[in-house]
Amino acid sequence: MKRDHDKEFGSLLIKFSNLIGLSALTTMLLLLLVVIFRLTPAHTYLPDLNQVFQNSASNEVTEPITDGEMWKAPDLASLPATPEGDLIRYGHELVKNTAQHLGPEGSVLHISNGMNCQNCHLDAGTKPFGNNYALVASTYPKVRARSGMEEDVTKRVEDCFERSLNGTAPAKDSKEMQALVAYIQWVGKDVKKGDKVKGSGLLNIELLERAASPVLGKAVYIQKCQVCHGEEGEGMKPAGSAVYVYPPLWGENSYNDGAGLYRISNFAKYVKANMPLGATYANPQLTDEEAWDVAAYVNSLPRPKKDTSKDWPDISKKPFDHPFGPYSDSFSQEQHKYGPYQKIKEER
Repeated sequence: MKRDHDKEFGSLLIKFSNLIGLSALTTMLLLLLVVIFRLTPAHTYLPDLNQVFQNSASNEVTEPITDGEMWKAPDLASLPATPEGDLIRYGHELVKNTAQHLGPEGSVLHISNGMNCQNCHLDAGTKPFGNNYALVASTYPKVRARSGMEEDVTKRVEDCFERSLNGTAPAKDSKEMQALVAYIQWVGKDVKKGDKVKGSGLLNIELLERAASPVLGKAVYIQKCQVCHGEEGEGMKPAGSAVYVYPPLWGENSYNDGAGLYRISNFAKYVKANMPLGATYANPQLTDEEAWDVAAYVNSLPRPKKDTSKDWPDISKKPFDHPFGPYSDSFSQEQHKYGPYQKIKEER
């Protein structure tokens, strides 16, 4: 009897041990699944961007830039309390809050699409590598290949209104145009003619060894841009407001296809140093590949049209990524828009 009892007890002990072991294994598996789900992005249908972008760009490393070498705009607070200072301050206000004064429901004029000048020229044209105004005063007037003519700052502002703001410019003798020109020239007043200052314009990035991809760019947009600019690129503005918090990137209220940012290289450089919100040239949040691809995606989508038939009268001077023919080389319009660009540049 005792032997049978001991045998039965031993059998129960083995079953109990197996049950504990199975429970422990189940717990470990559940913990592993939790970790996997926590680390896996919510949009699992998107391409694996790290894998896609591996080895797709040049291995050349861009020289790092330190803050101490950066161009800095003059301090607005240094402006005197004079009519000239007031005009410059008004120009700053127009650049910063264009829509409020000159947009579809503007307090002064209704001549633009509702975007602000500083949507393209960040921090009212003062941010390093934010498409700033650093070199305007020292380089204008100048001959521009796009028009084939000498242009002054007023003509440059007119272009921005007609292209990026998809509207019409204020009259040349208006207070608004005079204020905009005065402010833009004041921002670059300390840069001498011929000087090359770091931080001006846009940040150079490496060319891709492949064509920029709207398909891959859509994945970047959904993951990193959509939260601010909207699923349909419509931008974001509070209900009842006529002013965008974040501007539209395509559609009828965005920049037209004659704007500078419609060139993919310009858009890629712009977002690399400045987007998503919080990114800087020193701490970018996009890789070069992501910047190229999201630029291709955004500029593959519908937007207002502009007659560009008179642009670049000397077609040999068209930029390598100008998206409209005719061209002086044998490359297609598709390749000029999306790349790869290296062979186009080598042929020139």
